[in-house]
Formats: sequence, C-alpha cells, structure tokens
Amino acid sequence: MTDLKFHWFLPTNGGDGRHIVGGGHGTPAGTGGRPASVAYLGQIARSAEQLGFEAALTPTGAWCEDAWITTAMLSSVSERLKFLVAFRPGLVSPFLAAQMAGTFQNLSGGRLLLNVVTGGESHEQRMYGDFLDKDARYERCGEFLDIVRALWSGKPVGVEGKHFQLSDAVLAQLPDPAPLIYFGGSSPAALDVAARHVDVYLTWGEPPAAVAEKVRRVRELAERQSRTLAFGLRVHTIARDTAEEAWAEADRLLAGISEERIREVQAGLRRSESEGQRRMLALNGGTKDGLEIYPNLWAGVGLVRGGAGTALVGSHQQIADLIEQYVEAGVTEFVLSGYPHLEEAYRFGEGVLPELSRRGRWRHPAPVRQSASAVPFGAAAPTEKGVAS
Repeated sequence: MTDLKFHWFLPTNGGDGRHIVGGGHGTPAGTGGRPASVAYLGQIARSAEQLGFEAALTPTGAWCEDAWITTAMLSSVSERLKFLVAFRPGLVSPFLAAQMAGTFQNLSGGRLLLNVVTGGESHEQRMYGDFLDKDARYERCGEFLDIVRALWSGKPVGVEGKHFQLSDAVLAQLPDPAPLIYFGGSSPAALDVAARHVDVYLTWGEPPAAVAEKVRRVRELAERQSRTLAFGLRVHTIARDTAEEAWAEADRLLAGISEERIREVQAGLRRSESEGQRRMLALNGGTKDGLEIYPNLWAGVGLVRGGAGTALVGSHQQIADLIEQYVEAGVTEFVLSGYPHLEEAYRFGEGVLPELSRRGRWRHPAPVRQSASAVPFGAAAPTEKGVAS
C-alpha cells in the first residue's frame, strides 16, 4: 500500500485569520488579521513539520509575498519541512531559475519542491511585462522546463527555441537531488505540458468521480510519452472531533461572508481565463445554497477565494473516508489549508493523520522518538542492598 503524502500551506496571500481570506485569479486579496510575517509563518512551518506534513505550499502572484524569498527565510527557522515554491516560468530566464533552484536545494539540504504556475490572468501577467496569450504561455512553459531539466543534468545546453535562446549554458552547482516539479491546469494545453514534463499533477477538490476522470486523462497522455506521474489534490479542510462541530465551523465561515462581497468576487472570477477556475465556479454557483456538493465536500471557500475553492468537512473519520475515495481515484498527495492555518494544521494533524495511520495509509516522515518512561512519583528505587536511596 502506497504511503500518502500531506502538505500544508503558508498564507502569504493577505495573511491569515479566523475567516476566509479571499483573493487570487484577478481579485484583490482580503486581510486576515494575522500578518504574513516571518514570526507567524515560522510558527506554521514548525508546527507543520512537527505534525508530519511533508512540505508547505507558498503561492505566487502580485497579490502575495514572493515565494522564493519567503521560503528561503523560513528554511532557517525549520528543520525538515520542504517548501513547495510556486513560481511563473516566463518571468525569469531558464538558466537563472535552474541556478536559483540549485542554490535553494543545496543550501536547504534538499528541501525544495517546485510548483510551476504557467501564468495568472492576462492583465496580471502584463504587470510583470508578459504579454503572451494563454496558449503561448503553456508553449513557453514546456520549452522552459525542457531547458531547466537539461541544465540540472550538468550537460552544456544550447537552444535556439521560439521563446528562449541559450548558448553553451552550463550550471556549475547542480541541485542534489533535482527538485520534483508539481503542476496544475485543466485546459488541453495544460494537460499536454503535464504529460510531457512534470512529476506530480495537481488538481483542485472536485468530487472524486471528476478527479478520477482527470487523473485518467492525464495518465493516458503521460503514457503516450512513456512517462509515469503522481497525482495530488489541492483542497482546504475543516476537521473536528464530530461532524456537528465541523459543519458548525463551516456555517460560521459562511456567516462571515456578505452577499455584496460574494457578488463582487464572483464577478471578478467569472472574467478568469482559467478552465480550472470555471470548474470551481460551477461547483458553488455563486450562492450560499447547496454548498455540500458531495458528502463532506463543501464549496463555500470558492465564493470569495480564487483557485482552490472546496474543503473537506467532517469528523476525523469522515474526512479520512473521503481521502480514501480520492486515493481510489488515483491521488497520493494532498496539499491542504484551513482557517486559521496554524490551528487547522493541528486539527488535521492530530485528528485525521493518526486515523489514516491506524488504517495503514500514512506514516510520519520523521517519527518522534519515545522517551523512557519516568519513574512514578513515590515509587521506591531498588539499590544493591534492596534499600531505597
């Protein structure tokens, strides 16, 4: 049985708080009340690694702190946790990106994973000076990844491509090991890039049957390239001791969202060019009604947040059951988040992960050593002559 991997999230997109922090895909980030400081994000990172999460995803875009710099700072206040650094391949040269990844990997002790984000919305890309359309961005992404992987092999690279030109490029410091590449996207162009170039394909939290269909499509495309991929799910979580407690928390989060805010954000998200975002919008329908779209899968987050818009909601056992359904669909990695991220990491890490461990689905990547039992207070300690000292 394959051990599952669980990753957490660093809320650099407007900070963190006890309510849903919106933003992304062309909509402004909300404010959470807890700033995205090194001190607070460090708390989350240290808690995540102690609880057994493999890595922490940090988003990218004009609406959040820079992922490379943030995670480089946090690597010094944590020990084992890896960082799933989201970055956009058209905004730096392939050689520089390969060099940055090598430096991060080697100086952090092999703690870098890369989440390649082909691009945000076109108007946001133009803020960075990128005026390519969506299909051209995916074409450029494939060319970029070809070059980066070639550089990581240590061989000289010379390229006269459509988007990049390099001459006698040799990377002096190779990453050891080369970082795994994570990637998501639902359009045909995105699926083609995934099949050809990435290690782990990520998809947002649709019902298990829809996820299974997407896994099947990407797997078939990868097989045509003689490649094998792993699959991950990006979703939020509201885990509690009982289902009643979990749904009460979902109701509290929903009560904190005004109808005006929903209309404002939904109007912005409907202008998105993302096929995945269109699928998220279809799940919530832009209304507070009927948000449990599948048993223990709630679409309320997507009312005011771009990107991942669903949450696993329920008791620890119910969420473990739903995770097992996604495993049956082909998923082996889960990138999770919650509000607030610090407290929700403990709820999932101390509730759901032990349940999955009991089922043989998960093992702590760095189990804590059990210390010797202390001598009970008042117990007599034997001596050579049988007299307590």
